[in-house]
This record gives sequence, structure tokens and C-alpha cells, in this order.
Amino acid sequence: MAAYVKFEAFTEIQLTTPVDWNTDTIKLALTNTAPNAATGDFFNDITEIGAGNGYTAGGNTLSISVSRSGGVTTITATDSVFTASGGSIGPFRYVIMYKSTGTASTSPLVAYWDYGSSITLLNGETFTADIGAGGLFTLT
Repeated sequence: MAAYVKFEAFTEIQLTTPVDWNTDTIKLALTNTAPNAATGDFFNDITEIGAGNGYTAGGNTLSISVSRSGGVTTITATDSVFTASGGSIGPFRYVIMYKSTGTASTSPLVAYWDYGSSITLLNGETFTADIGAGGLFTLT
């Protein structure tokens, strides 16, 4: 299972210029360069893999759901599938979650998953970024 790592700046960003989980565009992008959780704050800090062969620059858009039970709010998303078409995608090791504003320098980083080793999708292969039954995170 991939290790989930929160970008440290996200806590401040969420309090000063919050991500609206109901309306903002949240994406998953792929990189093979280790992100820095301590210093990364915006998408321009990420070295994304090249677009092509089924991978779109900026990555896939997530379908987000927000639910609350008592004093606990849970942010969930559907799994995201990347499919190689016409060639290979990758290599990549990290899946980056961020809020897309359309400009890399103003698109805040949220978290990333480290899959432990590089992955290359060959033509026709798929990779599912498994969000998991517990969701992305909870606030209490």
C-alpha cells in the first residue's frame, strides 16, 4: 500500500486561502521526483512527468465528496485511473494531490502517495490511484 504524506504548507493554506472541497478542482498528477513535504507548497514545486500516451499535463481531476457526522468531517474521492494509450506512461513513483487554479504557482499542494518504487505503464496498461475506503482525510 502506498504511503500517504501531507504537505506541511497545506495546513496554513487551508486556514488562510482555503480549498473549497465542494467546488474547487482537485487533481492527481504523477512524478518520479521525490516531493519535499517540508518545503513544497505549490504545484510549480513538482517535476511532473511528460504529457502524452494517455497522460494529460496536470493529471486527472478527482470527484470529491464531503460528509459530516457530528463533529467529524470526511473528505473522500473516487479512485482515479491512468491508462497508457499509444505508448508508455512514466516512470513515476509519486501521485500528487493538489488544488488546480490553472496556474502552477498558485495551485496549492495537499498531499502525495509514495508507491515505494518507480512504475511504468506499457501501452494498454492501467494504474488505479486507490483513495481507499477511509477517504482522503478527516477533520475533527
